[in-house]
Order: sequence, then structure tokens, then C-alpha cells
Amino acid sequence: MPVKILSVDDEMDLELLLTQYFRRKIRKGEYEFHFAHNGLEALTMLLKEKDFDIILSDINMPEMDGLTLLTKINEMQNPALKCIMVSAYGDMGNIRQAMNNGAFDFATKPIDLDDLSLTIEKAIEHIAYIKTMQEEHTQLESIKGDLAVAREIQQAILPRIFPPFPEEAANMDIAASMNAAKDVGGDFYDFFRIDADHIGFVIADVSGKGVPAAIFMAVCRTLIRATGIRGVSPSECITYSNSLLAKESVNAMFVTAFYGIYNIRTGEVKYANAGHNPPYLMKADGSVKVLPLSHDFVAGVIDDFQYTEETTLLEKGDTLLLFTDGVTEATSPTYEEYGEQRLEQRLSQLTQVGCQQIIDAIKADVKAFAGEAEQSDDITLLALKRL
Repeated sequence: MPVKILSVDDEMDLELLLTQYFRRKIRKGEYEFHFAHNGLEALTMLLKEKDFDIILSDINMPEMDGLTLLTKINEMQNPALKCIMVSAYGDMGNIRQAMNNGAFDFATKPIDLDDLSLTIEKAIEHIAYIKTMQEEHTQLESIKGDLAVAREIQQAILPRIFPPFPEEAANMDIAASMNAAKDVGGDFYDFFRIDADHIGFVIADVSGKGVPAAIFMAVCRTLIRATGIRGVSPSECITYSNSLLAKESVNAMFVTAFYGIYNIRTGEVKYANAGHNPPYLMKADGSVKVLPLSHDFVAGVIDDFQYTEETTLLEKGDTLLLFTDGVTEATSPTYEEYGEQRLEQRLSQLTQVGCQQIIDAIKADVKAFAGEAEQSDDITLLALKRL
């Protein structure tokens, strides 16, 4: 596309001068000149045609002078439209005012066309830079909009209605929360009914952040849910899910996951842990202990890895608290980590309250600890209590 230049001057011979000097660029389609003879005529053309790039305007003209035209152009709020002002050499007061009012550059009469050519080329470079920035800004705004939609979709696939099993409200309490560090996150939680007596539940943390982690998260969540809902054991569920994930993994992505099956009637929890933080068992007597550390590998790396299975028991009043490392690795403004010890101390004060209260209290404690420090990782919690 040619650079569109509007020359505004009441001296008729300037039109011939410009078209003669820039004739080669005009023939090649690089420049396209238009002419107006006062500010009012120029403004009419600018309002009619929105694609002018450069205004070459005299300051002293009848009907509407160049300074008034410059003011009107500024009101259009088009940073890619550049004004080069022209006036007599001795008219430095008006030239200075024009520069203060946002003119890109100036030229003095009689016009040195070689110098004007360099000024126009400089303006073109600046215009190209601004248009590139505008395009990038538009793209970023589009990406931002897409991320907002992705965040809504991600939140929508996680259970958000509590209690999720109203018919079991007398037997169990369960709640969960996921706060992404970016627009979308790589953590997830889930729970689902397997049969009349068993509830499947999972918490997981995908490697990486942002969109790639969010996509891998959706795949992992769907795979574990689809496998677990069939009623297979936790070890079988994670082993099968790992096999598929390892075969399809891109950029060496992996996931740590804790998947358990809770027996509503007996309080028994069978679980498999694929390299995830071991949960805390909050006893009804006020004590807090951590489940044994898993020696099984993270999922999505070794496709034939066989995962083991463990069992624990929730007695009446006991709570199982699952979390991702975004909780314990949250940092203060002085780069101190929240840590396991601080988490255990806080949990010991919450053994007698409900699951949602536990989660809200931990989130508030982590937030208070982190202060103004930026959240560097997703923070996810899941609590299951036997009533």
C-alpha cells in the first residue's frame, strides 16, 4: 500500500513542486499525494478518508490555520497519523507551539526538498513501528479474551457445587478449591460417584504453567475420571492413565496425582499416589499426621510403570486434606516459603470444623503470609471428612 500524504498549503505551486520531486516514488506506487488549500478543506478530506498517513501542513493559511488543524487532528486520537508542519524560517514561535502540540517534525520555507524527503522517510518508519505495536496490541487483546474464556471453561469442568453429594450429607463432607497463578492453571481436582458406597476423588498438578498446562490438565482430568468411574482400583486407574499419557506426552510434560476411592460406609480410603505431595490426616482428637511418602513415579513419563496401592481409614470426625505444592511453596515478600510445618500447625487448629472452613482458612493464611508477593504457582486444596 502506498504511503498517503496530504499536503495542505494555500500556495498552488507547491503541488507541482512535490509531484515533480517525488515523481519516481509516485510512479512506483510508494507515495500517493493529495492536496488541500486550507485547514478546513483538509479536515473535510480527513473525515472522509481515514487512511492518510502523513499530513504536510503550512501553519499560516486562510479559513483554518495549521495550528487549528493540528488540534483537530489530535482529537482524532490516531497515533499513526503524523503531522509535519511548514512555516517561514522566522516563524519559530508558531513552529515551537506546533511541536509542543504534538507535531512530528517541521520544515521551513523555502522548503529543502531533500531534507523534507528524509523527514518523510523518518515519519514512515515511525508510522510502521506504531502500526506494528497496534497490531500486536490487538493480538494481545484477542489472546486475553481467549484466555478469559479458557479460564471460564476450566473452572466450569471442576466441581463447584458443594456439597456435591447431598444424599450423603449426613455421612461425609467434601470441598475443594483451585486458584490459578495465571489466567489458566495446571492444577485440578475432581470427585465422582462410582457406586452407592464409593466416591472417587483426585487432586493433581501438571508440570508447567499457562495454556499448555491447562490443556494437559483437561486431558489428565478426563482420562482419570473416565477410567476411575468404571470402578477399577486406584492403582489400576493411575497405571492405565499413565500409560496413555506417556504415549501422548508432548514436550516431556508430566503430572503428579493422588487418586483415592472412599468407602462412605466404612471410612476406608484406598489410594494410589503418582509422585504427589502426601495428604494430611486430621484426626478428630486434634492430631495431624501425614500419609506415607509415595515412592511411585510421576505420571506421563514411563508408559509401563506399575503403580502401587495403599489403604488408610477415616474414623468418624477425621479429615483427609489434599493439596498441591502451590500451598507449601508460596513465598513471602522476603522469599520465605510457607512450608509444611506452618501448614501442619494451621491444620491442627482446624480439626473440628467443616471442609469448606478448612479450605477457606488455609487459603486466607497463605494469602496473609504471601502478602504482596506474586502468586507463583497454582493453589489447590481438597478436603474430605467422615461425619
